[in-house]
Amino acid sequence: MRAMLEQLITLAGLGPVALARVVDTTGPGPREPGAAMIVTDSGEVFGSLSGGCVEAAVVESARQVLATGHAVTDRFGYADGDGIAVGLTCGGEIEVFVERLGPDRVRVLSALRERIASGLPVALATRLDTTAEWKLLRPDSKETWHDVDRDALALLAAGRSGVVGADECEVDASPRPRVFVQVFGAPARMILAGANDFVRALSRTGRQLGYRVTVVDARETFATSARFPSAHEVVVDWPHRYLRTEHEAGRIDGRTVVCVLTHDTKFDVPTIAAALDIDEIAFVGALGSRRTHAERTERLRAAGVTESKLARLKSPLGLDLNARTPDETAISIAAQILADRGNASARPLDRINGPIHR
Repeated sequence: MRAMLEQLITLAGLGPVALARVVDTTGPGPREPGAAMIVTDSGEVFGSLSGGCVEAAVVESARQVLATGHAVTDRFGYADGDGIAVGLTCGGEIEVFVERLGPDRVRVLSALRERIASGLPVALATRLDTTAEWKLLRPDSKETWHDVDRDALALLAAGRSGVVGADECEVDASPRPRVFVQVFGAPARMILAGANDFVRALSRTGRQLGYRVTVVDARETFATSARFPSAHEVVVDWPHRYLRTEHEAGRIDGRTVVCVLTHDTKFDVPTIAAALDIDEIAFVGALGSRRTHAERTERLRAAGVTESKLARLKSPLGLDLNARTPDETAISIAAQILADRGNASARPLDRINGPIHR
């Protein structure tokens, strides 16, 4: 839904539209909770929920919702590829919530957009019943809302979307509604040290993957926004000094990726050493040939980097794709980052067993 927010604000302002979102999944599935699709009163469809498996059925539900104003819940399970039932061929199950939006929702959607643009964590809580009541949740939210705020705020703190509440609480307690909490946390950071063609290509790919991309280089002539239009920010500073400053300011967390693409000893050795010294960083990689890696490793040891810290370094950086151009190299690096983040094998899917969506 994040990628469609601007479009949703525009369409809801013209109203009415139906918003369908995946709110819960079981087993393998093509999309995560929060995946969204918009259906207009004229029948236009934007977005996707399952890559084509259930969209036609959801469009029919959207038409019903637009006509009645009452939200509905659709559940889809496994459908045999040779059968006629609507469902998922991947074997999982999804729950889809469809609601009608009009101009009255624009204020909340605009507040959500502002919060996301500022990089501050926020969640949109939605009652999964015919009321489809909304509330924006922030980490400092104090007021209670249907007795689900504590559970909802726990999801927000974890950066994970999900359903909280239940039909019943304890004996003699008031029933709690099911609420979908869609979390829009601050995006993970990708910090790229260097100012060359490889950095430009990886900044593009990183942004497409949802990272907040920072390019940092001490050379003012090369480190310009015009040369790196896909980066969210371009910083003129020594990369190792910048990393330490960001860490001290609390702007580096367990999702942060650092890639050193400088090919210059005076830059890459202190930058790698600084990155490896920050335990929170999730991924530290350095581009270069095997010879460069061997020489750089000896310099890092001489600089006092321990073997346990060196073991965290991904170098030479990237998967074996026979990549040659900067764009190909960026895909090779991004693939390794995704595999590392998801604890995946990075092997071809046709050579491993088990579900492809985990």
